Amino acid sequence: MSRVLLIDLDDVVRIWAPERDASVERRHGLPPGSIAAAAFGEGSSLRAVVTGRISDAEWRRDIANRLAPLCGTVAEAVVAQWSESAGAVDVEVLEVVRAVRREGWRVGLLTNATNRLEADLARLGLLEELDAVINSSELGLAKPDPEVFRLACQVMDATPEECVFVDDLTENVQAARDVGLRAHLFEGAGPLAEVLGTSPQ
Repeated sequence: MSRVLLIDLDDVVRIWAPERDASVERRHGLPPGSIAAAAFGEGSSLRAVVTGRISDAEWRRDIANRLAPLCGTVAEAVVAQWSESAGAVDVEVLEVVRAVRREGWRVGLLTNATNRLEADLARLGLLEELDAVINSSELGLAKPDPEVFRLACQVMDATPEECVFVDDLTENVQAARDVGLRAHLFEGAGPLAEVLGTSPQ
């Protein structure tokens, strides 16, 4: 029986500094939460970028346009500074991934992302840690669409029953379960290791 782990990226394998947004906002006198609202909130182009209808660059230009009423001509500089980081790897989660791969599991990253994903993974040194990268912007669909999970299983050449899916969002976990995957809400590296029956070295 195949053993496959499908794992989410953000807030699971990749973590972001808590002060990332706030430091840029303070530097430019923006109200707290302004960047997140422009990037991810109602009326943003987030769904368009993670389904490949627009590029990462177009999404970031849209963020700047949405911030412009708050900070004028420095909006592009705000977005440029916010975009500099590729985040950081949660080393404890990475050790779990490495442990299951040593035990014969195949690991696929299944993430709602933009076309900047591969560059970010290269910066983070994650490409060699994975057997496959399944990017929603290349599929043209995003989690929690059930078809995403079916396509991910096809990429991994596995049945849903052979796949364990881990994500930090309950709606994605439930959608994966509905398709037949063994899905778990991410609650930290320790619980993840227990779910997978492994002991990182």
